[in-house]
Amino acid sequence: MKSRRKIGILLTLAVMLFVGYNLIFRNAEVEALSKYGSRGEEVRTIQTKLKRWGYYSGNVDGIYGSGTLAAVKKFQQKNGLKVDGIAGKNTLEAMGIFNSSSNSSTSSSNVSSSNLNLLSRVVYGEARGESYTGQVAVAAVVLNRVKNSAFPNTISGVVYQAGAFDCVSDGQINLTPNETAKKAAQDALNGWDPTYGAIYYFNPATATNKWIWSRPMTVTIGKHRFCK
Repeated sequence: MKSRRKIGILLTLAVMLFVGYNLIFRNAEVEALSKYGSRGEEVRTIQTKLKRWGYYSGNVDGIYGSGTLAAVKKFQQKNGLKVDGIAGKNTLEAMGIFNSSSNSSTSSSNVSSSNLNLLSRVVYGEARGESYTGQVAVAAVVLNRVKNSAFPNTISGVVYQAGAFDCVSDGQINLTPNETAKKAAQDALNGWDPTYGAIYYFNPATATNKWIWSRPMTVTIGKHRFCK
């Protein structure tokens, strides 16, 4: 009877250890989705995006080698993420990549909603007194920066880059946007760019920075001059 009881206790301990291992180490594996030595389609997607943005110059081969590792670190550093070279949850989301083991459609929807809200708040804070086209133009500048390798690759990264937008500095980013601002942000997200690719804008009546005046102008809309 004692031997059976000991066997039962040992089996119980073994099960507990197995469950504990899975909870700790499997969860860690979910967080560290792709890292040095990984292979597969997710790595290929990471390489494709990083190459498009100018961080990666190697082959898109689905192999997480030293070149991919260095490119991920550069991306993380530029976007204010933990610089460890591991394409974990936060890094993948910043790249617009979602783990297939989660509900990617729900995640994508949440991120899209968050992006629209943030972009609407920028429009409202920066251009609520401008025409509708002028409001779309401000949103378009944010999105043009996201596409430009000289800026962070996410909307939040661009918006909260130090000194980038007055509405962040003076707190107007926290105001609740109206429906016009939301529609303008959505139009920009849908592809309307009245600025012709501008990545800067300023008010000529108040601008004192000599450098901004040297930028090539694309168009003037309302009180704002847009430039590259």
